[in-house]
Parts: sequence; structure tokens; C-alpha cells
Amino acid sequence: MHFRTELIVPESPYKITLQTPVLTLGSCFAEVIGTKLVENKIPTLSNPFGTLFHPLSIVKLLHHALEGTRPDERLYVEHQGIWFHYDFHSSMWAASREELRERLVATLTAVQQWLSRTEVLIITLGTAFVYRHLESGQWVANCHKTPNSAFQRELLQTEQIVTAFERLFAKLPASLKVIFTVSPVRHTRDTLPLNAVSKSLLRVACHELSERGYAYFPAYELLLDDLRDYRFYKSDLIHPSEQAEDYIFEQFSNAHFTKELQKFIQEWQKIRQAIGHRPLYPNTASHRQFLENLLQKLQKIAIFVDVNSEIATVSEQLSVF
Repeated sequence: MHFRTELIVPESPYKITLQTPVLTLGSCFAEVIGTKLVENKIPTLSNPFGTLFHPLSIVKLLHHALEGTRPDERLYVEHQGIWFHYDFHSSMWAASREELRERLVATLTAVQQWLSRTEVLIITLGTAFVYRHLESGQWVANCHKTPNSAFQRELLQTEQIVTAFERLFAKLPASLKVIFTVSPVRHTRDTLPLNAVSKSLLRVACHELSERGYAYFPAYELLLDDLRDYRFYKSDLIHPSEQAEDYIFEQFSNAHFTKELQKFIQEWQKIRQAIGHRPLYPNTASHRQFLENLLQKLQKIAIFVDVNSEIATVSEQLSVF
């Protein structure tokens, strides 16, 4: 008997290796995927602009990075002594306008440099609702607690989303592999019925883009249709639990990673667990032997991944003997 509707994700013809540079952008789920890539030593720039919920904010900032243009001067805003920019997440802040400008320009430059070498771009879309800043007429990424009266909420249409990405991709190398996902996190502020409308528009846009040769990974369907149970959510009943995130990443790995990378990750996770292991009998000969074996494993893989910080951690523990 079957007790769940298991979703089988087809293998991608293009595989990510341990040396493949990756850039992730978009909603908080892009950060989840990006963090796991970083943890597994895959060269990744993870959500450098902070959380970007809607497609047009992602497109706008990538245009800025590609073209070397600065953030819109009209969209800086000060709130309780802290400066923000409407095109960036609230994690991008500073004590002055000038300091924030320098930080944002540095971030855009870093993304520009990363794009010159990256091979995979993972984009996670969160909502099709956008807010237009009435004074400037610009769609913004974040309202930064500015009164609602300063904005007008609008619902993007599929054609707008697809056209925006197509124009962007025309400026990117044809060899760049793009993977779209739709965030499984519900935007309850929009109400659940309108969240369904929003997600459906994003999903249709991803389908149309996949018909044009861009990949789609079903993170949204894996949580809502495959796992489909509140035990796979955090206590807020909105965000996926750690177990769900691990399962979705495992499905992503199976579809997009080479067999060699999958094998490395299995071995690396054992090493990570060993590094975090709390010894029952510290300062003993057996624990010293455990650390020496662990150091040898790290030195063995150091020829192809950066494990300098892990080697330093284990070496420091050995120094007490």
C-alpha cells in the first residue's frame, strides 16, 4: 500500500560538480538552498541582496549588477536613525546614507564579478504581489515599515514576469544554466486565497520559462504535495521544518548533482558531524586518536575544497594534548 503521493524529480541533463560556481537569489527559500550548498563546500554566493520576494526586484538588481549602475537615489529611506533602500532587504542597512550606498555598490560589484564566472543561477520566486512606491513610481523590494499610504499594491501577470526574465537573460552568457523554483512558504499577509492566486501565477510563469529551455525544480510541490503534513513545518506552520528542508535538498541533489558530488557530500556530512562531536572522555588517548584521524581526513580532501577553518578547529583541539 502507498501512504503518500511521492514526487519523482527527473534528473537534470546538466550536473553540478564540486567545482561549479552557483548564485542563488530570491525569497528566503533561496537562502535555504544557498546555505546548504555553502555548507557542502560548493562555491556559492548565497542570496547576496537579502530576501527578494517578487520577480521584478530580482530582475532589477541583476540589471544593476550586470550594467554597473548604482541603486536609485530616490529610494533611500531613513527609519529610526537607520538607513535602508527600497530595492534591498532590511538586512542591508547602515547608520548613514553614504555608508549604505557604499555597501550596496560593493554588493552589486561582488555579484557582477561572481556572474562573470558562475555557471548556475538558482532563482526562487516568493510572490506575484508587488508594491509601487507612489512618489517615485518604482516597484520596490521592501517597504521598510513605511506607511501603506506611500505604496500601491499590484498583482503581476505571467506575461510581465516571463518578459522581464527573458530580457534579463539576453544579457547573460548563453552557457549559464538557470534553475527556477517557487517558494513553498505561504504569504499569509496576502490571505491564503490570494496567496494561492499569487503562487499560481508564479508557477505558470516558471512553466512558460521551462518551455523556453530554463529548468524548474519543484520545491513548492515537494512540500505541499509530497510531504503534505504539518509535521514538516516549523512552529509557525508556514515555513518548512529542518527535516523538510533536508528532504527537498536531497531531492535537488539527486536531480542536479553528479554522482561524485553526492558521494562527497555523504562523506563530508560524516566529517562535519565528527567535528561537532562532544567527546564523552576528553583529554584521553582515544580522543586524541579520534582527532588525529579526523585531521587526516580533512587534509586528504583539502586538495580540492577549502577546509582551512575546519583544520584549524581540529588542530586547536589537538594542541591541548
